Amino acid sequence: MEPYLNLLRDVYTRGIDKPQRAKVGGRSLLCRSLFAPNPIRLDLAAGFPLLTTKRMAIRPVAVELLWFLSGSTNNNDLLAQNVRIWDAWADPVTGELGPVYGKQWRRWEAADGRRVDQITELVQNVRAVAADPWHPAARRLLLTAWNPGDMPPPTTPTGCHTLAQFNVTAGRLSCHLYQRSADMLLGVPYNIASYALLTHLLARVTGLGVGEYVHSFGDAHVYENHFEQVAEQLTRTPRPLPTLVLADDITSLDDVRVDQISVAGYDPHPPIRGEVAV
Repeated sequence: MEPYLNLLRDVYTRGIDKPQRAKVGGRSLLCRSLFAPNPIRLDLAAGFPLLTTKRMAIRPVAVELLWFLSGSTNNNDLLAQNVRIWDAWADPVTGELGPVYGKQWRRWEAADGRRVDQITELVQNVRAVAADPWHPAARRLLLTAWNPGDMPPPTTPTGCHTLAQFNVTAGRLSCHLYQRSADMLLGVPYNIASYALLTHLLARVTGLGVGEYVHSFGDAHVYENHFEQVAEQLTRTPRPLPTLVLADDITSLDDVRVDQISVAGYDPHPPIRGEVAV
């Protein structure tokens, strides 16, 4: 995970401190920000990119991704699995989050009234390109979460990871994620693991190997209440990446279970905690 750590160091040492909307405990924070830094590039065949300079749990990553894939936009579905990463943004009564990723991925509202299931279309198109490299979908393997006509107020973090493009080359599936807003300490390590997992799952159900994971950023930032944690993380030496283990009977993205996803050989440094800015 040296590419991630190099970017974290770059943002921490070269970023510009500036005001932004998020707060902790009612207190406004500065964030140290770089716009459009160099992307991260990882070989997914060389190991699963679960950060080793601090302990991360694969289960919340998998639960959240499967929640996206289910089409749910209700935090209660996460709470039922003891995952609380969306609590700060959910309606305290209903648990609803608004038109977040599950809706955009599975029920995108088109201008003509249709509801587009981007995941179903993505799987079909990846299979078509794998079977025929001349297929016109080859450069249209896109998954987008940014629907301008369906954006809630800016206090909801909809579409932070905005657009993923997939590529089939020589029997391998690669993913390029563009993220408009990136919390480098807390959010980005989960985003990397999440889209790497999505790439592995998509490759599995389409009969492909995995290629590269590329991650580009708009505003990459470190909140001021995370400065000490970032400094600590940058003193640690990365350890070998774990291996992702997927159950052999995964054949569809619609019925993957959390217990079918695990990692082997994970030996991270101790956790580094930070309070999320809302």
